[in-house]
Amino acid sequence: MKNVKGMSRMFLVAAIASICGLPFVIMSQSRNTGPGDRDFDDVIQRNAREFMEQGQKTFRFDTFGDEAFWGDALKLHQAIAGSKLGGVGPGVSPRTALAVGLKVDSEALPPNVLEAIRSGKVNLNDPASTLALLRLNAVVGVTGIFDQQGGITSMGIQCALCHSTVDDSFAPGIGRRLDGWANRDLNVGAIVALAPDLTAVTSLLGVNDATLRKVLTSWGPGKFDAEVFLDGKAFRDDGKSAATLIPPAFGLAGVNLHTWTGWGSMTHWNAFVANLEMHGKGTFYDPRLNDPAQFPIAARAGFGNVRNDPDLITPKLAALNFYQLAIPAPANPDFSSSDRHSLSEVSVGPPTSLRNGKAVFDSKAKCATCHVAPIFTEPGWNSHTAAEIGIDDFQANRAPDKRYRTAPLKGLWSHQKGGFYHDGRFATLRDVVNHYDRFFNLGLTESEKGDLIKYLLSL
Repeated sequence: MKNVKGMSRMFLVAAIASICGLPFVIMSQSRNTGPGDRDFDDVIQRNAREFMEQGQKTFRFDTFGDEAFWGDALKLHQAIAGSKLGGVGPGVSPRTALAVGLKVDSEALPPNVLEAIRSGKVNLNDPASTLALLRLNAVVGVTGIFDQQGGITSMGIQCALCHSTVDDSFAPGIGRRLDGWANRDLNVGAIVALAPDLTAVTSLLGVNDATLRKVLTSWGPGKFDAEVFLDGKAFRDDGKSAATLIPPAFGLAGVNLHTWTGWGSMTHWNAFVANLEMHGKGTFYDPRLNDPAQFPIAARAGFGNVRNDPDLITPKLAALNFYQLAIPAPANPDFSSSDRHSLSEVSVGPPTSLRNGKAVFDSKAKCATCHVAPIFTEPGWNSHTAAEIGIDDFQANRAPDKRYRTAPLKGLWSHQKGGFYHDGRFATLRDVVNHYDRFFNLGLTESEKGDLIKYLLSL
């Protein structure tokens, strides 16, 4: 009887289809569904939830096996512990860690620990306190590996080290995580320079220890030079560091290129960084790095075709990318949602400075030509030559396409520290506006510049 009813329904569908002039196709009963799924929409929703959970976990906590580099090779964990706790040197106290831009996730700390910190019962000048924070997995972007006796034996890093910060809700440098925010306090060079054994890096670059430490010291807070491990160009022709600002990793949904100089999409850069910069254990393929003229170090090291078995990176790239694309640009608390909403409405009274700024952005300043709302970069191939934007081509020439990406502008207010453009050459937004005003002969008035800056900060 059950089969008869099923066949009756099938013939009814076929009859309706024939009446409507539609082809009738009998769909296979085999579907990619699980128990309780109504239809494929349920599969999609479940997949989205799982990707979000897995991606967040990967972003925050996965080392990709890079402890073999940061711990086993560089022995950075020994510098953190200090000689009194089985390591070397004075050790790294929580106060020192915070001073070089490391952050502490307050939500990873038990209430009694938070209260002890608040009441001054935790010695923030003692490396033992840093190890205690690592045991609690509370240091954003850093994982300590401990033996059964509680001694630290290695350490690794995560994506969150550079691309997360905290809201300082408990104390400066201690608070709730802000994933995707650029950590412009993080002094990567100073942290790496703490390592007792930099042989792995000096051997790669072909320089001595003193030269490497000079390079690391030149970076400063909020900057990192990913390309130096490909081309060895640690300084610009003018003697300034070749390091670039750590970019935010939020608001990138719909954006094509995700690096300052357009190396590729987020999935490309995730694989690039996890394998070549974090020194995880995975697979990476980019034959552009085989060019010995442009990338002599990468070509010599075989970075264009990296293989590891087991591959600890590739299986995690999809969920990682999904989570990152879900991170929205943060809204500026100085502007209400009604302020932003009003920009899309017809003004019935005197225009506000925010409306004026949008009008300047869209017309006289010609910003919207490249920064197309609502993604505020070009849909498509969002890159330009140095000559098109009026700057030098040093950093562009370090990338395969020798161009600069049109940076998306949403959340601009949250990463003003360190300056603007890839290397922070413009200290303020007004400096950026003045540059384009001169370069394109826009003829902006001071009032128009002020309104434009206010609008940019509202995005």
